[in-house]
Amino acid sequence: MKAEQLTDAVTLYEGDCLDVLPTLEPGSVDAVITDPPYSSGGMTRGDRMQTTSTKYVQTGSERFRGADFAGDNRDQRSWDYWCRLWLAQSLIATRPGGYLLAFSDWRQLPTLTDAVQAAGWVWRGILSWNKGPSARAAAAHYFRHQCEYVVWATRGASPPGEGWPPEGEGCYPGSYDVPVNQADKHHQVGKPTKLMRELLRCVPPNATVLDPFAGSGTTLVACAIEGRRCIGVELDAGHCDTIRRRVRECDQTGPQSLFRDVPDLFAAT
Repeated sequence: MKAEQLTDAVTLYEGDCLDVLPTLEPGSVDAVITDPPYSSGGMTRGDRMQTTSTKYVQTGSERFRGADFAGDNRDQRSWDYWCRLWLAQSLIATRPGGYLLAFSDWRQLPTLTDAVQAAGWVWRGILSWNKGPSARAAAAHYFRHQCEYVVWATRGASPPGEGWPPEGEGCYPGSYDVPVNQADKHHQVGKPTKLMRELLRCVPPNATVLDPFAGSGTTLVACAIEGRRCIGVELDAGHCDTIRRRVRECDQTGPQSLFRDVPDLFAAT
């Protein structure tokens, strides 16, 4: 296990985050932005023990049918305990006042908010990601599960950073409407690059972001595009290869900031 410098700003560790996180310098990152395995996909233990292909692959994503990922079959108590472990180590690696943004679905949201607080973070709220009407449909008489959520927390008090956010910009959105784009999906449960780029607005340029569950590398790619530094940790060798390819392609095209393209996206309301 060692740091692999993909670019001057992007570092990749191939390994388990519980092995990697204790090796990071305390207070060395500005934010943790990550999408951990949910161990969800159903209400019972039998549901959760199914393959990730069975639980998560939808029409249009058949190319991921054989790309199952590890760590998604824990029962509720072990998932809670495991989250507290990586959240506590991530807290140590984060500077005072730094942010945590961690994804969850509706089933695991209550447990994740408990784990975040048990690990020492100050829970600040919840963001919603609206995937749109293409999200998997429920039964005819149910409401569609078209949102996933981001638990937002900080390491202690979080005063405004010097010069960030820019004066007059206002607060960040509490909800994001970003449809799933199959052409931009590189993992069974990969998040849209546009969504990750928008979430990065909470950290200033050149800040360092930690993603303990890098998956196909969307957080790393978003950081490379938006001029943030990033440390990614990923256990699966195949996904690490995807990360290397995507970051290399991104490095060749150069930064193209979403926020320059859409300057009023985060205007005060």
